Amino acid sequence: MTLLARVVAGALLVQAAAGGAPSATRPLPVPQPFFTAIRENLARSQDAQKNFAYKERRTDLDLNPFGHVGMGDTRVIEVMPRGDGTYTRKLIERDGKAVTTSMPSVRHNSESARGKVIVDDVAGALDVAIDHREVVDGRDMIVLTFKPLASTKPRTREGKLVRNFKGHIWIDEESREVARVEAVAIDDINIGLGVLGWLNEGAKADVRRQRIDGDIWLPTSIRFNGEGRELLFRKLVLDFAVDWFDYRKVVQE
Repeated sequence: MTLLARVVAGALLVQAAAGGAPSATRPLPVPQPFFTAIRENLARSQDAQKNFAYKERRTDLDLNPFGHVGMGDTRVIEVMPRGDGTYTRKLIERDGKAVTTSMPSVRHNSESARGKVIVDDVAGALDVAIDHREVVDGRDMIVLTFKPLASTKPRTREGKLVRNFKGHIWIDEESREVARVEAVAIDDINIGLGVLGWLNEGAKADVRRQRIDGDIWLPTSIRFNGEGRELLFRKLVLDFAVDWFDYRKVVQE
């Protein structure tokens, strides 16, 4: 999955926080056991994801040597686990047309090795609290708020990234699973250490997760949009989407 999807949908909830607005009908969950259950579910889902094949549809940025940034082509990539800590990615569609000549590339799943370090770093950079309960598509959701902690000094790229955002997280109350995350940038974000440009305050990200198989929830989409400036102070507009679909469990030999 993409870095932002994994960080925002997976690591924001590790920090146990007190508080929460009173409910008119029934009490909100007690923070500590509630966050513990969410963390355990996220860890289980992340571990189970290596057993699933899926398709990824994405539109990438197009950056040429003259500094022009625009929308690239839309691609569908088939991702297949290999059972040895690696997975293959194969381009199967471009701009709605089937691709039959693409060769799969093998990637190593290095995220799990750094997972705990990233989670701990992100958790220490954020202040997360239970806010209220609401009903979405007939299901009770517990809505959390998150914002950066000014006193922290993250060590990882992911920890430094999330300090630029605040937002809300929707938790399916019955399953204790992350269903949605909305994040908005509260400061400018540099691209390529500021060499390629900057994204302005107000850039938004929206991450969705769904029940995929039994009690396993996995990411299904991310949307990101914002404005900024690129090389030579030209206006930069970002508006792209990534979707993950056709999940299917693979029996590892």
